[in-house]
Amino acid sequence: MRDAFTMGEQNKSRDFDFTERDFERVRKLIYSSAGISLSTAKRDMVYSRLARRLRTADVSGFHEYLDLVESGDPAECEAFTNALTTNLTAFFREPHHFPILAQHLRRASRTNPLLIWCSAASTGEEPYSIAMTAVEAFGNFSPPVRILSSDVDTNVLATAQAGVYNADRVEKLDSERLKRFFQRGKGANADKVRVRDELRSLVTFRRINLLESGWPMRGPLDVIFCRNVMIYFDKVTQLAILERFAPLMRPEGLLFAGHSESFHNATHLFRLRGKTVYGLADKVAEKSGCAA
Repeated sequence: MRDAFTMGEQNKSRDFDFTERDFERVRKLIYSSAGISLSTAKRDMVYSRLARRLRTADVSGFHEYLDLVESGDPAECEAFTNALTTNLTAFFREPHHFPILAQHLRRASRTNPLLIWCSAASTGEEPYSIAMTAVEAFGNFSPPVRILSSDVDTNVLATAQAGVYNADRVEKLDSERLKRFFQRGKGANADKVRVRDELRSLVTFRRINLLESGWPMRGPLDVIFCRNVMIYFDKVTQLAILERFAPLMRPEGLLFAGHSESFHNATHLFRLRGKTVYGLADKVAEKSGCAA
């Protein structure tokens, strides 16, 4: 742990004092509002991100700013959560998942739409990758799927809904996918690409906080993507979310997790079906498929 002298020297070079008490208040607030468990190693990151909010809110320091957040000011509570949310993503990130998804969708094909929930949309690369996989699996832009894509961060959801990206975000995609699913910008937008309307129409975006009660969707869901989210939650919060996922899923439904995530504490709910792909445990599958 750094001593008081070191922290004092560090604060001298900053626009705002940021004490250990301030940091602990931040940790408690983001945990209670979004379930994010911040380690002590994130202190500098927290200062950097929230100092921008202090300037925007025109407050004198962290004490006043955190009082504002704790007062329940809706706009600032949202901005506070947005500032501390990590949104690392890419098209077809963890590519081994998408052939499994395609196979699952073809096997499960039926008259009613297949329901997919992407629970951490970030800036949209993941849900659009899911949509591209569905189009390719069924060979047309009218696959029998409905994709709900959500995130707690309203800023990244706005980017996702617009579907406009810097060209370097798609440079690793093959030329066939680029031609089929994206439009190149022209003139001042020559360095941009836009997701085609046919693909965007397959995805509905909505703000959902995984910690809030009363999720808007009703099961049964065929697929849930919850990748690289659980790593920010403690074990208690992880289990609570998994306990809410399970009743929403079809008996044969799949849950896709991130490469650093494992659910050893939830073997009574989910069993491993592949590399970071889970299905319902047998006893849970027998009871699943009911609306939650």
